[in-house]
Amino acid sequence: MEMLSNLATSFIGLFQAGGEQFMGYVTGIIPTLIALMTAVNALIKIIGEEKVERAARVCSKNMILRYTLLPFMAMFFFTNPMAYTLGRFLDEKYKPSFYDAAVSFCHPITGLFPHANAGEYFVYMGIATGVTTLGLNIGDLAIRYFIVGIIVILIRGIVTERIYVAMSKKNAGKEA
Repeated sequence: MEMLSNLATSFIGLFQAGGEQFMGYVTGIIPTLIALMTAVNALIKIIGEEKVERAARVCSKNMILRYTLLPFMAMFFFTNPMAYTLGRFLDEKYKPSFYDAAVSFCHPITGLFPHANAGEYFVYMGIATGVTTLGLNIGDLAIRYFIVGIIVILIRGIVTERIYVAMSKKNAGKEA
């Protein structure tokens, strides 16, 4: 009988722990994310959506900007998953590469700008908790994560673009 009681107590304890974790989100992370999302939406309205879109068109003409600044702007201003719509300003041959770069930037941006991908903020905070436990600075982690992310998305964008162009040429030869 005692074993059954312990099992029931442990079972409900699991849900109580989940509830405590959820309340931590409700009183900590979620209000912060809502405030950040509101601020970014206000910034877009202040700047003007057409100006943000014009800047995206300018970035699309340069390979380095196309796979660094454009994915950053997309994630920062439009957030995940709307960020990928900024690819509409690109030629067809660049769209797969832009998507690859933008989707690869979903994680690295969260340390400095958690509103950009709120769903990933919980993952980042898990890592940040470990770093903080070691007595290290979470700000340094966020900056390094961001810088490495920019480098990685540039490399991924260029490589994916070259692969896409090569495959397109190969497929064009088969159709002729």
